[in-house]
Amino acid sequence: MNYVRTAILLAGLTALFMAVGYVIGGQGGMMIAFLVAAGMNLFSYWNADKLVLRMYGAQEVDERTAPDLVHMVRDLAARAQLPMPKVYLIDNPQPNAFATGRNPENAAVAATTGLLRMLNRHEVAGVMAHELAHVKHHDTLTMTITATIAGAISMLANFGLFFGGGNRENNGSPFGAIGTILMVFLAPLAAMVVQMAISRSREYEADRGGAEICGQPLALASALAKIAGTAHQVPNYEAEANPATAHMFIINPLSGQRMDNLFSTHPATENRIAALEALSRTQGGSFGGAVSAPGGTAPRGPWQGATGARPRGPWG
Repeated sequence: MNYVRTAILLAGLTALFMAVGYVIGGQGGMMIAFLVAAGMNLFSYWNADKLVLRMYGAQEVDERTAPDLVHMVRDLAARAQLPMPKVYLIDNPQPNAFATGRNPENAAVAATTGLLRMLNRHEVAGVMAHELAHVKHHDTLTMTITATIAGAISMLANFGLFFGGGNRENNGSPFGAIGTILMVFLAPLAAMVVQMAISRSREYEADRGGAEICGQPLALASALAKIAGTAHQVPNYEAEANPATAHMFIINPLSGQRMDNLFSTHPATENRIAALEALSRTQGGSFGGAVSAPGGTAPRGPWQGATGARPRGPWG
């Protein structure tokens, strides 16, 4: 259903783009805006991994510098039948992770040092599996297409604002003027809403795919609860300076956006946890008990001793 929903949203975004082009720019203006936006996003698509990784100061690691993490990703990639992606670490106290790359053959996964300090091995595996699910589902391509169309809509709206539209049959009529003004201000807003809805849909699908890859839905659910309970208390200054990249992370890295609303890049964490718990029940999962809400205490799992204390992980 998430794939169907994504397809419907993409079709709606395309229809909105065509409507804006008809009302504001005519066929000529519509094609110019689309080609410029497509060129910009095509460049971003081919260079997204380099640009984003450089933006966050990510450092590539290997078996020598981070053997446990690299071996974990290699095992998960093999289970997902994916090529081994490049693995990066980001020196950032906020627990988070993301995937990038134009296709599975040119993919990279990145985790923050805060993530590795906070989570145990099962939970880190769940997070990395979630990111590999994004790679497997070609979500980078989906979001690039979405960004291309949304960007073209915004450019057309700007054309309408500065040039007054060029496709009104009744030029100067109240209906034509009002229609152009409404398109100029409402079309980019509508495009953003659809873009965020597609992003949320892909997160649900990556949760399910990640749970299937790692084999422990509640491990991923526990990780989401811990990350969401801390991410909005620990600022990510790079993400705040580049909010357009927020949709890439497993949990929204921006402060003050915890609700599952029209303008959120991610679903509510409670909804994601509930879906993973339901998946675990259908699979007869054995990873501890119910997962607490964000900010609560994580359940006791098989990695914990009788007192519930979590042993130190291989990353410190």
